[in-house]
Amino acid sequence: MGVAVSHWPLARAVSLAGQLGVVSGTGIDTVVVRRMQDGDIGGHVRRALAASPWSALAEQFVARYFCPDGRTEGQPYARLPMWTLTSNQWRKAVAMLSGYVEVWLAKHGHGGRVGINLLTKVPLPNLAVLYGAMHAGVDVVLMGAGIPRDIPGALDRMAKHEPAALKIDIAGARGEDPEQWMRFEPAAYEASATDPLVRPAFFPIVAAHSLANMMAKKASGSIQGFVIEGPTAGGHNAPPRGPAHLDETGQPVYGERDVVDLDEVAKLGYPYWLAGGFGVRGGLAQAQEQGAAGVQVGTLFAFCEESGLTADLRRQVRAKVKEGNLSVRTDPLASPTGFPFKVVELEQTLSQSEVYAERRRVCDLGYLREAYRQASGHIGYRCPAEPVAEYVAKGGSAAHTQGRKCLCNGLMASAGVPQRQKDRTLEQPIVTSGDEILRIRELLGDRDSYSAQDVIDYLMDRRHD
Repeated sequence: MGVAVSHWPLARAVSLAGQLGVVSGTGIDTVVVRRMQDGDIGGHVRRALAASPWSALAEQFVARYFCPDGRTEGQPYARLPMWTLTSNQWRKAVAMLSGYVEVWLAKHGHGGRVGINLLTKVPLPNLAVLYGAMHAGVDVVLMGAGIPRDIPGALDRMAKHEPAALKIDIAGARGEDPEQWMRFEPAAYEASATDPLVRPAFFPIVAAHSLANMMAKKASGSIQGFVIEGPTAGGHNAPPRGPAHLDETGQPVYGERDVVDLDEVAKLGYPYWLAGGFGVRGGLAQAQEQGAAGVQVGTLFAFCEESGLTADLRRQVRAKVKEGNLSVRTDPLASPTGFPFKVVELEQTLSQSEVYAERRRVCDLGYLREAYRQASGHIGYRCPAEPVAEYVAKGGSAAHTQGRKCLCNGLMASAGVPQRQKDRTLEQPIVTSGDEILRIRELLGDRDSYSAQDVIDYLMDRRHD
């Protein structure tokens, strides 16, 4: 869920309740480094680092990023270098350690299962994050927002501490161009244990049975199941199949072609879980009647007390839900990826056009940048949410910048680690949710808040009358 919304306390709570708790791995390197700069409240990051097999790297991490008294008021966070195909070993080590920290904290002290979710559209950090998560004993890897064909084979290799690589798409690449790969070398990081790691299960998140068929037959290694996600789910949605059409409110129109043929999925012989619209009372039973092993739920958990969203955002959303005065928009332009992205229409967030219009365009995190081939033959990086003139100078079209929002900074702000930019402005949040957000009213009842356990009881239809 977003960036650090499903952080380790939420994943831990869900796991302790007997379900699969999932941490978000997107941008986790920046999140963990910012926690350290905020004083590592509770000492959790340092506790996890002390348990890691990379003691020397962990000591360097603490020395570089830990601020015992936190930042001074108005002080910006120190920035990590943006990812490139040639990011150095230390940059990868930061991601590796951060993936370890988040999973270790979610799993420590109990036998419950924990997964990690990553975006295919953010490929450059993924191998390093996964290797760290595997050392912490992650049980399941889930990936959507693209076709993660290379990931299963990479998991196989990294479980044996062997080099792994992901093929990276290069915009403007010529037919004779050599293939470009993001490589990760486990041997570059000395660890105390060299025994093989447990290879986690891999569940690609797909929005069409054709994609499930492709992953089953053409993935680089074995998969263990699917998450089938519909267009009502939060975050990034798959674009509608066929010609694109917008309704009168400017939202993409989904039709019969976007309904996944579950009979075809079932023929592949893998278990599957349904996501998008099933986070309701009776949704689990409905999914099981359709042959699913269970459901994946994000929206209800995003606004519970253990969620990584800021307390203020959680309170605002729950209050507006109780009033029946909140809506979710599927914005076809917000994400630099070109995928539709769900945004909660909430005051003083980047979903409001007037709020975003006041923001000076800056790209200083760069997770959603695309690699492109420059006229010189070198590889450059660009994002349609960066300053328009810079994007155009890199060969991008000005039309592609219209309506694009800096999800990287907006989602960091919603998780409570907003950057203070050079013009002294504080980055404002953007909140994502599935379409079923008003269902929270049924869960809340007369209360103003609820827990992760309350969500599970609701989904399992456990009534406490």
